Amino acid sequence: MLDVYGIKNCSTVKKALNWLDQHNKAYRFHDYKKTPATQEQLQRWAQEVSWERLLNKRGTTWRRLSPEQQESVVDKESAIAVLQENNSMIKRPLIESPNGILLGFDDQEYQSKL
Repeated sequence: MLDVYGIKNCSTVKKALNWLDQHNKAYRFHDYKKTPATQEQLQRWAQEVSWERLLNKRGTTWRRLSPEQQESVVDKESAIAVLQENNSMIKRPLIESPNGILLGFDDQEYQSKL
């Protein structure tokens, strides 16, 4: 069983969930809006994929931060603090699978790892 984390109305999450459904992959969906990621999860994810990949700097939530807040994100600890306050800045979807963590939606990666 896969664990998929994200925000239900995110277009990339919708693509990923559709792919999983079409390929008959069993999953549990965890919506950050209903159940925010814990510090323990963020630590574990950042350890496996790096905080740089985990942090989505392309989204509107990141752009809404002040320049000072953005500049303060310089390492794993500062990134986790910002991500804990703003789960919507976590790259979506995040899928925990037996083959490791997958970030975002990539058809080829899903085919090879799921």
